[in-house]
Amino acid sequence: MSSKDPLLQPFQLKHLTLKNRVMSTAHEPAYSENGMPTDRYRLYHREKARGGIALTMTAGSAVVSPDSPPSFGNLHAYRDEIVPWLKSLADDCHEFGAAVMIQLTHLGRRTSWNKGDWLPVLSASPIREPAHRAFPKEVEDWDIERIVADYASAAQRMQEAGLDGIEIEAYGHLLDSFWSPATNRREDEFGGSLANRMRFSVMVTQAVRKAVGPDFIVGMRLVADEDWEKGLSRQEGIEIASRFARSGEIDFLNIIRGHIDSDVALNEVIPIQGMASAPHLDFAGEVRAITKFPVFHAARIGDVATARHAIAEGKLDMVGMTRAHIADPYIVRKIESGEEARIRPCVGATYCLDRIYEGGEALCIHNAATGREGQIPHEIEKAALRRKAVVVGAGPAGLEAARVLAERGHVVDLLEATGKAGGQVNLLVRNVRRKEMIGIIDWRLAELERLGVRMHYDIYAEASDVLALEPDLVVIATGGIAQQPELVAGDELVTSSWDILSGGVRIADAVLLFDDNGGHPGMSAAEVIARSGAELEIVSPERFFAPDMGGMNHVPYARTFAERNVRVTINTRLKSVRRDGNALVAALGSDFADGAQWERRVSQVVVEHGTLANDGLYLELKPLSRNLGAVDYAALINRRAPLPKLGSQERFDLVRIGDAVSSRNIHAAVYDALRLCSLF
Repeated sequence: MSSKDPLLQPFQLKHLTLKNRVMSTAHEPAYSENGMPTDRYRLYHREKARGGIALTMTAGSAVVSPDSPPSFGNLHAYRDEIVPWLKSLADDCHEFGAAVMIQLTHLGRRTSWNKGDWLPVLSASPIREPAHRAFPKEVEDWDIERIVADYASAAQRMQEAGLDGIEIEAYGHLLDSFWSPATNRREDEFGGSLANRMRFSVMVTQAVRKAVGPDFIVGMRLVADEDWEKGLSRQEGIEIASRFARSGEIDFLNIIRGHIDSDVALNEVIPIQGMASAPHLDFAGEVRAITKFPVFHAARIGDVATARHAIAEGKLDMVGMTRAHIADPYIVRKIESGEEARIRPCVGATYCLDRIYEGGEALCIHNAATGREGQIPHEIEKAALRRKAVVVGAGPAGLEAARVLAERGHVVDLLEATGKAGGQVNLLVRNVRRKEMIGIIDWRLAELERLGVRMHYDIYAEASDVLALEPDLVVIATGGIAQQPELVAGDELVTSSWDILSGGVRIADAVLLFDDNGGHPGMSAAEVIARSGAELEIVSPERFFAPDMGGMNHVPYARTFAERNVRVTINTRLKSVRRDGNALVAALGSDFADGAQWERRVSQVVVEHGTLANDGLYLELKPLSRNLGAVDYAALINRRAPLPKLGSQERFDLVRIGDAVSSRNIHAAVYDALRLCSLF
């Protein structure tokens, strides 16, 4: 019986039948090796195809020319060697009925001159992009001629690889730098009128169409409104979209609203947690209504209800759920099987993109299998032998451990010291802007209920509590406790960031926050303090504050600090604190100059220095365990049984995970649990 769900209806794009309306838009997960989409890249897209997606768009973006230096793991579409790699990827996805396309681009000024082959960065005019900081040279006539040819030859390679189509990228890159008055100051035939500003991109689309023929699918992801006083207007942007729709060279439009030349602007195009859901959906729908042309779109469409609305109301033809598929590649399959409630939610943390922009690879904050498909399965297989497991601690690590063990078929008891699961997540969501993070906990609790895990709250577990359950395996996920930086004096006078976030300590009127951790905990406490109306100074020993937090998450904190006149001081360390009457005096110094010292007179000193492992129970159980707590790391990495037999006792195996080992983050905790427990 066919489904009436709007999301599950097929869409006919030229000769290609897309089996449903859900897609993953082009993005660069930075899984490439030397510019090639090798096995890791292939398996990442294959998993989404297994999960039922209709179209997976690879690369964000594959570069067509050597003078478009890859700035975040971009694929090299200008090299012939890419063809067999992409053919393997396409064949794998086609096996599951998913179409595969790729995004092609010349990055223009959105890259760095000291990457790749160290060739000059280009733009329509020599105007610097703040985000990547390169000063571009103005595109010359001979540049235009060769880049047009590069687009055409790259498109032919994609066709030869058996892809279903390509998408030309024109937002924040070279092509649209000609469109926008903010970046085009030219006085030749490529500047001035709209027709002149479009001339280069029209040359590209015509050359591409000539190269691939009339049947191959060619789309464009383009900005149709830069939402910027000095940029491309809504009127001109929609006119550009309309002209391409009428041209006969393009088969679909993928609509973007905004500009991406800075972190602040990028946040508006790709919103993160605490920002509006699907903020540009209605605009994309307007473009579709005006152009009467196939329109794709993605911008924080993270839930099925919003995606379904986008299709049902005729706003889009294909809806992009890109970050949502990083969190759960099986979205469509779960919709089809009536298990929509089991979809692992994207919580908007944007750990994935922040890692890419900071030079890492895309990882989901709470799905550690994404990007590791070659080592760790998304679907947990049953164990050959059923065991009895006890997990202690119901933070992200403990909940994930219990989930994985239960999926393996083991009998699981979970002991939690408090009356509520969540661990440190319960602290971070006290910052209202980050409340979506509770989805990490809620999803796992629902899964544990489905799997029959026995939850025991308000048990501050001792060894006797654990042993009474007669376990074969014990997983210690007791987390950490807030620790203070080492001070010369005044340890007893400082307040932890935990105290602020929990509401356990009242915020004073003048606060100094010393952050020696460099991530969300200190910044969340600072945001809460700033919003309370207190006068605040943030002090960090780093070259810039919160270095473990990427640029996209930096934006909302920095906005709050600017609005609330928060003072930020870097390259400075808190040395000591002393009381002076009703005030506290914080002595500050520099790691760079011995003897340099300053003082601040405040009402409260808050410190953030990560966590100290809460390992008492682990140390108590360690001598009673078969493996004495040891883990064979080589075996773990190579996916073999990781626990040696070392002790004389034959009672249970013992491991500890997450912050119970050392201060890290949510992803590390979830990854610990998944890769260890999936081997038991």
